[in-house]
Amino acid sequence: MIAVTKLQKAQQTNRSHICLGLDIDPKKMPSANSGSLKGMFDFVHEIIQATSDQVCAYKPNLAFYESHGPDGLALLQLIVERIPENIPIIIDGKRNDIGNTATQYANALFERYLADWVTINPYMGYDSVRPFLDYKDKGVFILCLTSNAGSRDFQLLEVDGKPLYKIVAERVNSWNKDNNCGLVVGATHPEQLREIRAIAGDMPILIPGVGAQGGSLEKAIDAGTDSFHKLGLVNVSRSVLYASNGTDFAEKARQEVIKLNEIVTRVRYGDDKSKEAGQPSVPQTDKQKPMPATNDKSEAAQRTETQSPAPTETNQMPPAAPPERTPDDSDANRPPT
Repeated sequence: MIAVTKLQKAQQTNRSHICLGLDIDPKKMPSANSGSLKGMFDFVHEIIQATSDQVCAYKPNLAFYESHGPDGLALLQLIVERIPENIPIIIDGKRNDIGNTATQYANALFERYLADWVTINPYMGYDSVRPFLDYKDKGVFILCLTSNAGSRDFQLLEVDGKPLYKIVAERVNSWNKDNNCGLVVGATHPEQLREIRAIAGDMPILIPGVGAQGGSLEKAIDAGTDSFHKLGLVNVSRSVLYASNGTDFAEKARQEVIKLNEIVTRVRYGDDKSKEAGQPSVPQTDKQKPMPATNDKSEAAQRTETQSPAPTETNQMPPAAPPERTPDDSDANRPPT
């Protein structure tokens, strides 16, 4: 299943446009979870179990795991293996480099960490993006106009009378030969988001910046999906993950995602039809909740049949070695732009 189809199916099944960022911060976790690898794993695992029928994707940000060293990367491996197979995984690292190095980044993110989508920086041009796009059944969200205040330093500059972010959107659209490109556009730029949506064709848009950064969910989802005619998803993290630092943290996280889904439903259908749209039924909350059934043995096997054991105080399972892959370098030419 190609990445964009998997994302579409998750949105349809869960009736959600919400991507939940899995950005671990021990300082914000309940004290019982913050002091060990096992505690952090349990925290994220319970969040996933409580929200997996309410979101369309999960997005771990690599920085929050890399900052814990090898144990943090082992934790990331364990977490992605516990995400239900039908929910896309977006590994957010904003990676990129020259082609040979980019190939190794792509190999690590897609094969070791089981990403369905990754985020990358296009500043070095197509030859640095191509190793990611060579994974034709995976997806690549490319930075276009970010939600931070410093985005104006470069992204809003005009080049030959056109803002740089528009040039990026146009160029990425020309690279989307295999329907595996997407754009990252911040919710803090609602007017520009609407402009980019018009340029982006059928590419999905990942929209961060709602909540703590001040972006409006209502404006972002309407502009980013062209009033729900195109594919878009809004990322939220802190406001959901840390809605409570008590023992009810998973339940509170679920309630926050439901509220966000209800807002999106009202934007889409209006108040009169929001109740008709409804929400999925409450999921099992037992910690032994089974993974959804799947016929895709190759991917499901990676997440279920060969799952690493959950960490204990005395046991930490490092990530398994990824399968060998030889990139296809038969076509080194740039595509027409």
